[in-house]
Amino acid sequence: MKKISFDFNNMMSHTVGGEHGVTEAELRLMAEPARKAREHLTKLMKDARNRTALELEWTRLPYQKKSELARIWKLGREISKKYKNVIFLGIGGSYLGLKAAQDALCPPYYNDFEKLRRGKPKIFFEGNNLDPDTIGNLLANLKPKETFVVVISKSGETTETKVALAVVSNWLKKGVGSKYGRQILAITDPKSGSLRKRVEKEQVKDKLSFRSLPLERGVGGRYSEFNMGLLHLAIIGIRPDQVLSGARQMAVRCMKPKLSANPALMYAVLHTVLYLKKDKGIAIMMPFSETLKATGDWYAQLLAESLGKKFSRKVISHPDRTEKWENDQQQIVHTGRTPVATRGTNDLHSIHQNNVEGENNKVVTFLRIDKFAGRVRVPSGNGFVSGKEYGELIKLAQEATAWSLARENRASCVVSLPELTPYNWGALLFFFEMATAYEGELLNVNAFNQPGVESYKNYMYYKLRKPGLAADIEKEIKTHSFPKKKKYIL
Repeated sequence: MKKISFDFNNMMSHTVGGEHGVTEAELRLMAEPARKAREHLTKLMKDARNRTALELEWTRLPYQKKSELARIWKLGREISKKYKNVIFLGIGGSYLGLKAAQDALCPPYYNDFEKLRRGKPKIFFEGNNLDPDTIGNLLANLKPKETFVVVISKSGETTETKVALAVVSNWLKKGVGSKYGRQILAITDPKSGSLRKRVEKEQVKDKLSFRSLPLERGVGGRYSEFNMGLLHLAIIGIRPDQVLSGARQMAVRCMKPKLSANPALMYAVLHTVLYLKKDKGIAIMMPFSETLKATGDWYAQLLAESLGKKFSRKVISHPDRTEKWENDQQQIVHTGRTPVATRGTNDLHSIHQNNVEGENNKVVTFLRIDKFAGRVRVPSGNGFVSGKEYGELIKLAQEATAWSLARENRASCVVSLPELTPYNWGALLFFFEMATAYEGELLNVNAFNQPGVESYKNYMYYKLRKPGLAADIEKEIKTHSFPKKKKYIL
């Protein structure tokens, strides 16, 4: 079986020059930091206490029990057969992974044509924004009796998802009556949080109401597709173990001790060198496939939330071999590459102009599919493109794009999938998860928290007068007020 490949020729100095590419000498210098990064993560991953405390439990998700996967598959098929529509409520990692799977593993135009769905329900995503028009129009055009709702939230307190659940619950209650909770399933923390309390309260009244699945402890949202995303896979007819088997295969490759045999570690090392030594702070993700555009969006969140950090990491090692990570208040670093999700060939007519001739501060990662599922051929009588297949043309376009960058000494790399299957897609996600974890090690930041995200939430909670808001948060918001001057508003 052909594997996903990582071609980094165009990141190296022999292609783009020593000023903008990685030299062999620089790569050799990174061998020791790379070894330490891999060994540190490996040690932590072997200890269940550290996996949970440091949010590394995602590394074990490819190895879930067959009995649990069978349970999720059965539940997903039950929902799929009974309902015409399924709405998923969630934001961030509780949305982007699902959307990536939907676009990658379902046929394009899945929702538009019944023939493509083959009896499965239409899939909709809400609770990922506060735009009244999207949720309003969606509910106005769906029938409550034909709709099932899956809400995904660890705490149940994230504003976007919380208010969406309130609105949708009210819509269901009006449409189907007091048993509306039988059409809601929550994927949430197994023990705590307001959503878990709601589940327990509703189940006391009706065991079939607000059924639930657990969000595993020690798994952060952006690393959770192989946990919270499994029910979605089952509903759209993709067996979860098909995806997880690809992730397992990639996990083996990404733990190899030799840098030249470990694609995720090599990806992290090269990007770290180009970022720290060559000022390549912008990460362009460009899949040459419409079906992988949402996977690029998923990666943008993974990279930004994991590595965009103000403080360096302070590692506190305990005698019992557990670790605690803290923000080092004495080491302000403001680090992390900035991701930009694009797609070929559409964005060759927009952002590519800047990639080729703008500031040389970017590295482009191409996602390439070697063999597409569909075959469309250009009819004869169309000149030099007569008889060419679309798959052939899009691969040539990616090759041409890489050439145009290299010609201007612009770094890029190619991650190639033999074909887009559940197995390969699972491997692709785990590759990027491991690469991001390694990059966090090399930058010495905590790649598994997101304190910056909490600031906007706290401001909203303050303005909405949420009960129980910490006094220090209120004080900070009051202290940092930014008055608007009319002369600066045109």
